[in-house]
Amino acid sequence: MQFSVIIPVFNRPAELDELLDSLSRQTNRQFEVIIVEDGSNQKSDAIVRKYKDCLPITYLEKTNSGPGLSRNAGAQKARYDYLIFFDSDCIIPNDYIHIVNDFLTRQYYDAYGGPDKALPTFTTVQKAINYGMTSFFTTGGIRGRKKSMEKFHPRSFNLGVSKHAFNTVGGFRDMRFGEDIDFSLRLIENGFTTTLIPEAYVYHKRRTNFRKFFKQVYNSGIARINLYLLHPHSLKPVHLLPAVFVMGMIVLLVLSVFYPIFLAIPLAYCLLIFMDSTIKNRSVKVGLYSVAASWIQLVGYGTGFLSAFWNRLILKREVASAFEKNFYD
Repeated sequence: MQFSVIIPVFNRPAELDELLDSLSRQTNRQFEVIIVEDGSNQKSDAIVRKYKDCLPITYLEKTNSGPGLSRNAGAQKARYDYLIFFDSDCIIPNDYIHIVNDFLTRQYYDAYGGPDKALPTFTTVQKAINYGMTSFFTTGGIRGRKKSMEKFHPRSFNLGVSKHAFNTVGGFRDMRFGEDIDFSLRLIENGFTTTLIPEAYVYHKRRTNFRKFFKQVYNSGIARINLYLLHPHSLKPVHLLPAVFVMGMIVLLVLSVFYPIFLAIPLAYCLLIFMDSTIKNRSVKVGLYSVAASWIQLVGYGTGFLSAFWNRLILKREVASAFEKNFYD
């Protein structure tokens, strides 16, 4: 098989350099690369020229419209029948294309997704954020596990899809957040097959500080309500857990004013996160930072969810009027 690798990029030339370097080291070279510059102030044209001799690269520039429409623009230029989308802050293991090609040759699927991991060279904050986004104790561990392979919803940081399926559903919608889940849901609703390829993982840097991470997960909480309005069947009990966590912790903190023993519950949760992350990352420092990352992940997502629930479902406000600052700043 041959693949068209499509990468939207916005003000991340240094990270794109690392991504292209990893693609240049692939053991299977049956792919092209399409870079879509999404209205960046810090352009990546010099980085692209650096790899022109070792990778077949197409470089597109467009006005800023968000990652979804940028992926669509890249797909229009794709020469091959299977598309692979990466976020620009990913690093790809050398055998990734080989693994995907071998998997799809043995058992074809219209779309696939893969999990993400952290490299030892990532910063402490990045490792902690990776823990927060993938741990069972923050609800993130459900994604990327074999038990979730049935009707798996690929995420756009590591997503492959046939051009036929992509064109049939019309590509990504004009959404700033949740566009990848919406895309996966429309694939499934149209009868296309999806799967998880556990071995097709990427190293995902994610956000570089806790402030950006909070904004990301807050907007993801908002997106879940927007997705519910588009796909009512998509809302599952697990999506409610961060909001329940937020409300539960507020109740516990109020009760602790009168009965300090109730503080034992959030403290026990912190200890659980610390021990689990410390063991998995083999670092006490990452374990400590993971406590903060886990709280940010749950509180950010939960408060975004509750805010969107109030604004979209109770007040019946539209996306732009309710969340213009968060979606379009």
